[in-house]
Amino acid sequence: MSYYKVLGLSREPFSTSPDPEFFYLSASHETALKRLEIAIRLRRGLSLILGDVGTGKTTLSRTLLQVFKDEDDFIFHLILDPTYKSEFQFLFSLVKMFDIVPEFKSTLDFKEALEKYLFQKGVEENKTIVLLIDEGQKISPENLEVLRTLLNYETNEYKLLQLIIMAQMELLPRIKRIRNFMDRVALKYTINPLDEEETKEMIEFRLSKAGYDGRDALFTEGAIRLIYQYTQGYPRSIALLCHDALEMLVMKERLVVDADIINELINQRKVYEG
Repeated sequence: MSYYKVLGLSREPFSTSPDPEFFYLSASHETALKRLEIAIRLRRGLSLILGDVGTGKTTLSRTLLQVFKDEDDFIFHLILDPTYKSEFQFLFSLVKMFDIVPEFKSTLDFKEALEKYLFQKGVEENKTIVLLIDEGQKISPENLEVLRTLLNYETNEYKLLQLIIMAQMELLPRIKRIRNFMDRVALKYTINPLDEEETKEMIEFRLSKAGYDGRDALFTEGAIRLIYQYTQGYPRSIALLCHDALEMLVMKERLVVDADIINELINQRKVYEG
């Protein structure tokens, strides 16, 4: 039997998969989500969401997709890994993704086909095309130039492509070196780690979503304080540590995760990390 069933849970509460249902909206995440929605609806162009590894950028992107899932006027395309070897390969993947059939196959043909497609969808059909790129720090300088070109396509009122880039902080100095790129950023927002209270709320939120009735706290205040101190409020790290804590809880046949259990896990990790 899975450990979560032993604890009266119906599902795994601390998976690190980007499941919007288990996404705890901290103040920072909620602000990012609302501002992204506004930027898309107003068709403002480029939105840049920055954050360190494990701050929840990928799950935020999946949650954003859920916001628009029942609205046919918004067409989303998602790139999970923007590692392309050349400008040609990147443009070819975009053309294929948008289901465009260009007459010829050259970078110029691809750009012309993309421009025609965006005008047709955005002006003639009044659709909003959204390209969401995760792991944006992997975009090459050459392909950042491609994106800059695509952002040039616009009417007098709005941009024809809504581009959202989710990236680690290292992307920012790179795009600052590209001429006329930063002035195309309509929204730039940095996701911060959780504070201690939000760490507690995230743990309780996930347990509740997994079916825990909450009559007795599974984590003591001391345990939560140690979790926060060790993880520094990074959601992915919190989830990993809490998962291990619940497994240890079952193995030790205990009823609650206390500071001793968290300390033991932290010490084990320190040994593995050398």
